[in-house]
Amino acid sequence: MESPPRSVIELTPYVIAAALASGAIVGVFLGAFGGGGSVLAAPLLLYVVGVADPHVAIGTSAAAVAATALFSLAGHWRGGRVKWPCALMFGGAGLAGSIIGSSLAKAVDGNALLLAFAVAMAAIGVSMLQPPASTGDPDARLSPSIAAKLTPLGLGTGLASGFFGIGGGFLIVPGLMLASGMPLANAAASSLVSVAIFGSATSANYALSGLVDARLLGLLLVGGLAGGVLGIWVARLLAKRALLARRLFAVLILIVAVYVGWQAWLGL
Repeated sequence: MESPPRSVIELTPYVIAAALASGAIVGVFLGAFGGGGSVLAAPLLLYVVGVADPHVAIGTSAAAVAATALFSLAGHWRGGRVKWPCALMFGGAGLAGSIIGSSLAKAVDGNALLLAFAVAMAAIGVSMLQPPASTGDPDARLSPSIAAKLTPLGLGTGLASGFFGIGGGFLIVPGLMLASGMPLANAAASSLVSVAIFGSATSANYALSGLVDARLLGLLLVGGLAGGVLGIWVARLLAKRALLARRLFAVLILIVAVYVGWQAWLGL
């Protein structure tokens, strides 16, 4: 049976509104940029909603990431952009890694974990400053040689995703492109399979220790649904300045990373 979450927060009107708004913010960025937004979920839970335990914030945000990925995956599946054999090979290899990574993270001091999380955020921000690749073979298929590349990359990415409690799309997408040669559009769509697998495994591991707040998760998802619709509309408005907008978002992630790191350092 799932244990009650540690450091239960009272659902005051402010907390409810803040959780809904936080979900909407994450949804807007995910809808507008297709990735990176989920890494803001844990900092928002900590510093806006007021969750006291970093482990609860990371465990709850991991569950929200998994649910959001599944929702987005459905649309890409209908559009025929998901390379299922490669996606399942990568995600299956990373499943064990995500369980190991999240188990290690639960044993780490909360502030030390946040400091590592800030480093991961900075890496994501830097990766988003790079111009996205667009080349690749749309007819790429799973083969023994490609499987041999996907397996270790998936395992390592799953480990990082589980430890930091993030979707890991910034690692999964280039990993899929590097191992299989598929283009960015297919890699971005296929990465959602791994994001859902890693997020589900991580959040389930945290939930076993009472580190997922189902109430806040529901609020995040409700807000994220509305934010995602708005984000798609924002993406259309920014279509002609997509690269500039992506870089501005990357700068925002870097600023948040510095803030999270500083707060974690003060708490050590």
